[in-house]
Amino acid sequence: MTKTKSCEVFHLGTIDFLSARRIQENLAAEIGAGKRPPALLLLEHPHTFTFGGSANAGNLLWGERELDDRSVEVHWIDRGGDATYHGPGQLVGYPVLPLGRLKADGRLPKGDFIGYLRDLETILIRALGNIGLAAGQRKDHTGVWVQPDVASRCRNCPPAARRVPSKLASIGVRVTAQGVSQHGFALNVAPDMEYWEGIVACNLSETPMVSLANLLDPAPTMEQVTEAIVKEFGNVFQLNMVEAITA
Repeated sequence: MTKTKSCEVFHLGTIDFLSARRIQENLAAEIGAGKRPPALLLLEHPHTFTFGGSANAGNLLWGERELDDRSVEVHWIDRGGDATYHGPGQLVGYPVLPLGRLKADGRLPKGDFIGYLRDLETILIRALGNIGLAAGQRKDHTGVWVQPDVASRCRNCPPAARRVPSKLASIGVRVTAQGVSQHGFALNVAPDMEYWEGIVACNLSETPMVSLANLLDPAPTMEQVTEAIVKEFGNVFQLNMVEAITA
């Protein structure tokens, strides 16, 4: 199938959460007004905990002193989902895509919204397959997961990952009043996994978190993972991926 529409890819390096959000908001306004094509922001954040609209405050486990000692920012934000961690070594992707016409109540139709989440999962799963890792979806749980039989062959995985599915990537999104997506996915490439101990991730207290560095030896580089995701992003959404010059 010919890809007739373009998507700008922004490689932002390491950028703080609020600055990345401002870029998303500016792009979303222009894209919603039809002034520029869809965009995909790829970046890393400094150590950050974010809590979505359905988050439980009790899922923040570290107190102010430990947060300060570890230089962790905390933000309560407007995406769906609960608590998650962002930090160096984790690839964050923020797709800014026009998803279509909203209903009278200002919401995207549920089927379209769920379909978008499944598309993001599919992109990550295909990209991971391209670099040699079998991952998948989990019924009634958003994100990308690794089954215990995969983790059982992993010397560096937490013991719990050998008993229950472990989470490799988190997804949380919102849709603007113009029907444009914001926020997105976070894939653990090679972050310091100790920081996940500061929250109850996604309100799933028994869920182990893993990274590509845990699962693959040698671990893929951030550049390899980024390239695989950009390729599959274009394939799934049928977009011609082009490098952006500036945000």
